[in-house]
Amino acid sequence: MACDAIAETPEQAANLRARAELMMQISELIKANGWTQAEAATRCGVSPPRMNALLLGRVSRFSLDAFVNIATAIG
Repeated sequence: MACDAIAETPEQAANLRARAELMMQISELIKANGWTQAEAATRCGVSPPRMNALLLGRVSRFSLDAFVNIATAIG
């Protein structure tokens, strides 16, 4: 998997895979609900620029904890 190629350890690869999966699920939920970026940011408890980074797939800008917090905020 691509995560394995860019991570230095199996633990880092697992963390990256988990973050990428959460990012995809959050993005899909936002799109399925038809939320604008501003609305999604408010619902997720993040700033609009942070939401933009999430929707652009910039996984490296988020920790696993950040994704768990966002996912919890939107159910």
